[in-house]
Amino acid sequence: MSEYIPKKSDSPLGVVETKFFDFDSLKLESGETLSPVRIAYETYGTLNSAKDNVILVCHALSADAHAAGVSKDLGELGWWEFMVGPGRPFDTNKYFVVCANVIGGCKGSSGPGSINLKTGSPYGIDFPVVTISDMVEAQKRLIDSLGVEKIFCVVGGSMGGMQVLQWAYSYPEKVFTAIPIATTLTHTPQQIAFNKVGRRAIISDPDWQGGNYYGKKNPSNGLALARMIGHITYMSDDSMKEKFGRRIRNNGKHGYDLDPEFEVEKYLKYRGESFVQRFDANSYLYITKAVDYFNLGENKDLIRHFAKIKTKFLVVSFSHDWLYPPYQSKEIVKILKYAWVNVSYCEVSSTFGHDAFLIESEEQKQLIGHFLNNAYNKSR
Repeated sequence: MSEYIPKKSDSPLGVVETKFFDFDSLKLESGETLSPVRIAYETYGTLNSAKDNVILVCHALSADAHAAGVSKDLGELGWWEFMVGPGRPFDTNKYFVVCANVIGGCKGSSGPGSINLKTGSPYGIDFPVVTISDMVEAQKRLIDSLGVEKIFCVVGGSMGGMQVLQWAYSYPEKVFTAIPIATTLTHTPQQIAFNKVGRRAIISDPDWQGGNYYGKKNPSNGLALARMIGHITYMSDDSMKEKFGRRIRNNGKHGYDLDPEFEVEKYLKYRGESFVQRFDANSYLYITKAVDYFNLGENKDLIRHFAKIKTKFLVVSFSHDWLYPPYQSKEIVKILKYAWVNVSYCEVSSTFGHDAFLIESEEQKQLIGHFLNNAYNKSR
């Protein structure tokens, strides 16, 4: 559940525009109905005549539909720019790449900041609780609207990887290949605990006002603290040592006060303050709750279920990821192997921690690119 924010630059994809798909209603896992529903999404490349070259990219917690290209609205590169484009792993000369903002988000899709038509005001915490399954159901409506019967690949990391697994579980007949990256079949107590502390930071901010802060002062302190806590889990001990060490600013001298002095302190402060400029606190509450609810099922049930599917998997983990450590990816592989599913696995050596899938590396690019090329060539 991390982010990669590249600097402004040119892209071979040029300027891309966010599109919107609207539909009447969606019955949620909770039993409530969300109505109406809007999905923000972007596309890259061209949908072929057979409509069988679609790659659906599922984003992590704090990302959005803008995966690649230069945003028409913000002028920023997408969060997975190095993966999408001509000659890249998600080769837009060959594939039609789709990325949609999840429901519950704050980047164009229906979420707590959307207008509740019954009241004429933002939903706030009147927005219904959503799950990973609900996010996938909304994505399926979008994919169906494009006339696509089978998705060539569903791919994503972290919370995006959960969506990949949910797609393969709920709609295996629609998924030809699946690439879950740095993810898990279910959230552990430790993972739930981290999210709980982040949510507590937000709701403890007096400016949160029970979620009814729209048009008023945002709960910036609470959201920044939640982001700082989260960002610690996205890195690793080694990456922090390499990036910051025990270096201090102030000409290398201790101030002997409580102000931030160490570079790592100032980095976290920057991360927290920049995050509140682009994300909604209520969306953070809802999306982390959806992640905590995620539990694809008991092992024996999953083996029986996956034994019926023909989807081909590539499961990827990272050596220094302690938020979603490799053992959780190996659990996915073990269940798929028991179910006789076609699955490949690779643990990439990287000191970048959970953030590794969002940082350009030749190993990740080659792994995914080769897997997709082989699957694509065999499908022709």
